[in-house]
Amino acid sequence: MIPAPDSTPLPRVFFDRPVLEVAPDLLGRTLLRSTDDGVIALRLTEVEAYAGPDDPGSHAFRGRSDRNAVMFGPPGHTYVYFTYGMWHCLNLVCGPEGDPSGVLLRAGEITEGADLARKHRLTSRRPHDLAQGPARLATALDVDRALNGADVCGADPAASPFRILTGTPPAPATIRTGPRTGVGGDGAAHPWRYWIDGDPTVSPYRAHAPRRRDKQ
Repeated sequence: MIPAPDSTPLPRVFFDRPVLEVAPDLLGRTLLRSTDDGVIALRLTEVEAYAGPDDPGSHAFRGRSDRNAVMFGPPGHTYVYFTYGMWHCLNLVCGPEGDPSGVLLRAGEITEGADLARKHRLTSRRPHDLAQGPARLATALDVDRALNGADVCGADPAASPFRILTGTPPAPATIRTGPRTGVGGDGAAHPWRYWIDGDPTVSPYRAHAPRRRDKQ
């Protein structure tokens, strides 16, 4: 018999640590997304760390802007951004306030509310691809910029659309690390992508591909 995941919410102090500690420690945790239509639960299986001003791959590398301002705030909040003109991605802010680091939630297993998630991801064909990749994950959870800055550690769980529960962390021997997907330049070699080995929901790795310029 498989034990039930721990449903204790993670406190803010969990996120108030260096990003390279928080990121792998999020694997196996349960993300709850509360909507007007019900709750979706997702077991995190793949994440990436972004280390702010010390990381060329981070949105905060060049300083604060309107887009990334929430990354400079207190830990335990969401950072949602829009990319390629069509997709949203969901991150969790960590580290002390003023140190703009965060963890991109890349993939997970929907463990509750699958029917609701499928309504958001009509193109999904198999259970394991519902949240397989950061854009799919955000779409399945009905995430957009309106949820940017949501507090996942507030005193009133009913007041936030998100909650991170303790869940069941994987055995350390099953955690793998490697380069982040699609990150090029000086940040390409950082092995800051973490995933649970052999889990079918983990997204395929894709190296950075420089954009080709149109011929003039």
